[in-house]
Amino acid sequence: MAAEAAEPIERWTAKRRVALVVSLLTGEASVAEAARQHGLRVTEVEEWREKFLVGAENALRSRPKDEEALKDEQIKKLKQKIGDLVLDDDILREALKPYPLDRTTSDA
Repeated sequence: MAAEAAEPIERWTAKRRVALVVSLLTGEASVAEAARQHGLRVTEVEEWREKFLVGAENALRSRPKDEEALKDEQIKKLKQKIGDLVLDDDILREALKPYPLDRTTSDA
């Protein structure tokens, strides 16, 4: 990966993405470092890592799932994340109720 960092990568092939994800998994770089080094978004690198891990898990199953089943599983996980975020948002909104956000008035 060090040799590739010298020149900007124009096209991220599957092999290049795998090499990047493997460097993350071996601890050679953090997600933020890799994203910064290659001019990528952190979320993009995290998505590659997640897809890699899901694919690896599926490859090691005694009966691998088909592509559609993997997509359904990923959608289920994303819906769960959305639910968690909505719940967090609701809790924060409830906690902030005693502190109105109207900052137009001032005691000074």
